[in-house]
Amino acid sequence: MFAVIAARIDAADPLSGLELGERPDPVPSGGWVTVTVKAASLNHHPDGNEVIVHAVIADPDAGGGDETLDPRRSLLSERYDGTFAEQVCVPRRNLVPKPAALSFAEAACLPTAYLTAYKMLFARSGVEPGATVLVQGAGGGVATALILLGRAAGYRVWATSRSEAKRERAVRLGADQAFPAGARLPERVDVVMETVGQATWAHSVRSLKPGGRIVICGATSGDAPPAELTRVFFTQLSVTGSTMGTRDQLGRLARFCEQSGARPLIDRMLPLGHARDGFEAMITGDLFGKIVFECLGRPPQPPPGGCGGGPSGRSAAIPAKVPEPAPGSGLSSSMRRYPGRAPGPASRINPGELTGAPCRDLQQLRLQTVTAWLSGDC
Repeated sequence: MFAVIAARIDAADPLSGLELGERPDPVPSGGWVTVTVKAASLNHHPDGNEVIVHAVIADPDAGGGDETLDPRRSLLSERYDGTFAEQVCVPRRNLVPKPAALSFAEAACLPTAYLTAYKMLFARSGVEPGATVLVQGAGGGVATALILLGRAAGYRVWATSRSEAKRERAVRLGADQAFPAGARLPERVDVVMETVGQATWAHSVRSLKPGGRIVICGATSGDAPPAELTRVFFTQLSVTGSTMGTRDQLGRLARFCEQSGARPLIDRMLPLGHARDGFEAMITGDLFGKIVFECLGRPPQPPPGGCGGGPSGRSAAIPAKVPEPAPGSGLSSSMRRYPGRAPGPASRINPGELTGAPCRDLQQLRLQTVTAWLSGDC
């Protein structure tokens, strides 16, 4: 099968570790299933089901019923091959039905950034719709998801960014107001959604009402800010960590999007054979929203070299077909490029604006916002 892999990590030249080429077809072990990933317009296998793949590989029992609390949990592309490939093997329990109302590209964005945002809002924030939620670092994958989902659920969402263009786009996405990073707010908020870490931590702490809460899922600008402990205990603030979400939460997220009309923001779609272009866009900041890959076929001239390492794309945000019996012939060789689809005028965004720090290597790119939509033929 054709796959895109992170063969090595080179902080000085991140794209040098990206390799495209042939790899052996995956072989599922007991309790696992091979998924042939599909695109929305492709033929449907008569015995298959449209599914979304949950990316957390873990044992719910080991986490007291929550697989994200399993001490041995991992995500696709860590211990197990990722999803930038024609096929992927995952545990059968990780398959979630895809609502017909969602396109494959939209569903592909759900299992990482949008699932993280869903859990932060609805399971970890402790506040009800109507509360004021501050989203730090508007423009990143999780931040964008927080704005879209929060608005759809009835929260009053405020956002921050150093970029005026991104602040404007955040308001167009559904934020009630957007402010420069670090700005004094009109009033204190109920909850702060934190993905940036060190660069915004002091502002997050000082923006909360007494008894408020910070929900943090990342620290891309650094993980060692001044703790502001005096303010934390004196105003009785809470700091809550949040990582990914459960399979059941992924299913509810998909249903929420189906019922509310909320849809992920897609910046552009690229053939999987042009994955390098997507990673380059991530590094240079030429995006707003999610980058989506579709697998229309093999590139005309695959790059030389081996394919050591597993396929990239830990999100496993892969709407797919589960073939029964085994998948068949492979993919069409036709290729086409897709223009960017972000609404409004195009803007160049520094990844540091999105997350608080530049994307320094390919591993960090996998941990942030690139999501794959792969299509096959069975």
